[in-house]
Amino acid sequence: MVTMQRRRKKSEDADSNDRGILSAHDRQKFGIRLTSGGIGTFLFIALIIVSIGPILFMFKAGTSTAQDTIREPFGLWPSGFTWEFFGDAFSRVNFGTYLLNTLWVCLGSWVVAIVVATTAGYLLAILRPRYAIVLEVLVMVTMLIPSVVSMVALYSMIVDVPILHVNLINTFWSVWFPLGVSSFSVLLVTNSFKTIPRDLYDAARLDGASNLKILLSIVLPMQKPILGVVSLLSLVSAYKEFLWPMLTLRDSSMQPLSVALPQLEGTTALPTYMAALFMALLIPVLIFFVFHKQFLSSAGAQGAIKE
Repeated sequence: MVTMQRRRKKSEDADSNDRGILSAHDRQKFGIRLTSGGIGTFLFIALIIVSIGPILFMFKAGTSTAQDTIREPFGLWPSGFTWEFFGDAFSRVNFGTYLLNTLWVCLGSWVVAIVVATTAGYLLAILRPRYAIVLEVLVMVTMLIPSVVSMVALYSMIVDVPILHVNLINTFWSVWFPLGVSSFSVLLVTNSFKTIPRDLYDAARLDGASNLKILLSIVLPMQKPILGVVSLLSLVSAYKEFLWPMLTLRDSSMQPLSVALPQLEGTTALPTYMAALFMALLIPVLIFFVFHKQFLSSAGAQGAIKE
């Protein structure tokens, strides 16, 4: 039995290797192997240059003088390597203040995204009221509406919040809710919650567990991969958003990096500006490395319980 399974696995591996453009027989030919290897190497190098090249250039420009960058843009530190421009980014352009504002914007948007996505997903996938299908369709419809179309109405609501009649301009509340609420995240969490067997909820209700306890003690611990995806999407979306924070956070002392750095381009020395851009670029990269396992594992996640 074991021998048959091994043979079957070898045959499946052989079939999977022949499913490409080139078969195993073609790869044994020297000319084809040389050509395919050369094309693959060229594409790999081109991908590295296109993706990592701008990042390396920003680092090089942030550690070189402005004269070296203008005179020899691709020269490797003709006048020497220096870190002083990174310190200038904190002391002269208040990079630390803008960074704290950015982290605060991302943190608040992340909390709103998690709360809205999990509660809405729990309602649509688990509680399933009679009007659940209507709500789910409405959520899907909102994905078809361009954000620019609803921006005027949303801005009017921020200026004068209905019922409360409060102006949220120049407050972080004005960016937390618009950036945190995402119909895509709601549908993503809803579809993930639907993979959990309903027998588990029925058993928990028989034991006297409330809906809130089921959500916090059963559903959320089983759905860590999808929560990691929602966290990654919300953090990156809030970090790179430019137009909405520029409209609502008019006070320069409250603006995030995405709004403050473009405004400093004409008044900041080139090495200091490039150093600030490089440090701003590292943050989303670090965020991805923190959540990359959840993001990748969620692609094949079908729930914590498997038959």
